[in-house]
Amino acid sequence: MAPTYDIERQLLALPSTRLVAGVDEVGRGAWAGPVTVCAVVSDLSEPPAGLTDSKQLTQRRREGLIGDLESWAAGIGFGEASHAEIDALGMTEALSRAARRALESLPVRPDAVILDGAHDYIGPPWPVRLEVKADAVSVSVAAASVLAKVRRDAYMGTIGCDDYGFADNAGYPSPIHLTALAEHGPTPHHRLSWSYLDDLPKWRHLKRHRDPLAGEGQESLFG
Repeated sequence: MAPTYDIERQLLALPSTRLVAGVDEVGRGAWAGPVTVCAVVSDLSEPPAGLTDSKQLTQRRREGLIGDLESWAAGIGFGEASHAEIDALGMTEALSRAARRALESLPVRPDAVILDGAHDYIGPPWPVRLEVKADAVSVSVAAASVLAKVRRDAYMGTIGCDDYGFADNAGYPSPIHLTALAEHGPTPHHRLSWSYLDDLPKWRHLKRHRDPLAGEGQESLFG
């Protein structure tokens, strides 16, 4: 099923709501690079044909949608939190900062936010409607998922580190990424608080330890 405006219309039926933004993130589970959040406001016009959750689209199709999405959306905002912020603050706080940056960069301030997932990492003063799999059912969240994915993937393809395959894996776990880590260790773009370092005896001394309550998302090589 294609995403619809059902959730947007539910929120817009409230007297206090005139504008709704859809928000989604990419990069949460990567070992390297930033986490990127996109916020999209729509005027409920017909979305670009073929729009759906970015994970259901090929790279070529995602990239082909960008021009149409940019001309269709009433507002687009991006926010990022760097690998250094993730290490220092934990993923929850890093996501919150990236999402707030995205919302604050919109040309218009939304009155409500549809957030993909089951956990509100944005918080007050933004009124948030949580929706699991919102990127598959909400037009504005689907648009945010595509825009965020293409933006982050493009950035990861520009930072070099060819041995690690960032142009293909965008900093996520992959065989070439694991091989390069084992041989060369983490790059300046890697998250050093992630537990993949626990599985690399040669490099585990580089692990940065944070308060265990500071956030989630520390993926192991084998977990």
